[in-house]
Amino acid sequence: MKKRLFVTGLSGFVGRHIQSRLIRPDSVWDLLPAPSDYDISDERTLENLWPHMPDAVIHLAGQTFVPEAFRDPAATLKVNLLGTLNLLQALKARGFTGTFLYVSSGDVYGQVSETALPIDEQQPPCPRNPYAVSKVAAEFLCLQWGISEGWPMLVARPFNHIGSGQSDSFVVASAARQIARIQQGLQAPRLEVGDIDVTRDFLDVSDVVSAYLAMLQSAAPGHIYNVCSGREQSIRGLIEQLAALADVEIELVQDPARLRRAEQRRVCGNPARLQQATDWTPLTTTQQSLRAILSDWESRVRQE
Repeated sequence: MKKRLFVTGLSGFVGRHIQSRLIRPDSVWDLLPAPSDYDISDERTLENLWPHMPDAVIHLAGQTFVPEAFRDPAATLKVNLLGTLNLLQALKARGFTGTFLYVSSGDVYGQVSETALPIDEQQPPCPRNPYAVSKVAAEFLCLQWGISEGWPMLVARPFNHIGSGQSDSFVVASAARQIARIQQGLQAPRLEVGDIDVTRDFLDVSDVVSAYLAMLQSAAPGHIYNVCSGREQSIRGLIEQLAALADVEIELVQDPARLRRAEQRRVCGNPARLQQATDWTPLTTTQQSLRAILSDWESRVRQE
């Protein structure tokens, strides 16, 4: 008999990929439906959310765009911290005792010395933007809740992830959209970019989903787990690979509006704890990811 899983944020980038994964015949989870009008920042909308109690919850929903967090930090904290509290309280009121997976972010580590790479979970959080502050605060809230309520509580810290369906607010998706427009003659062969001479630890979204499901199955409660590849890749290199796949020549032009404050030059995570706990390993190559992203944007640009 399948177990019941409730996922917040199903309409988001990762949520849609979770939906696709759970309709497979080999899935051990039944995805519980949810009304489209619930809002975790409004506790009243959570009161009758579960006609059937889930066996596990993945909490994805949140405000994830760093520039927006700088623009309106209060709203980001309301959604990411107080929204998490509302969700925990609503589940408690219904008698939930299952596994709760809080999806945080590798951004909570902040500025990390290159001598401390790859980043493991022993690295103290040092958030450098309001989004990261909201995520680390919600982490501590969830871990405290696990202790106080006796729930199996897990915290995931995903690093950068990419894949089809991502908003072009994010760098690889933005580049893929622009390259698709160039390919289709809708844009001059110039790409507007931010600071692309930095490295990041990228995972395909399908591998991120696999990590979350593996954590629900076998990760030890009460712990934090990095979800990352363990290797760093330059953003410039990924953009050049996208252009090569599309067979277009491009000029890269830096747009000051795309530059972020407090930029970390190099990022690389250590996934050893997750791998030891679950036997998870990423399966999607960078080339596979980039092909899927480019194909997705080629279709989306035609429909714009």
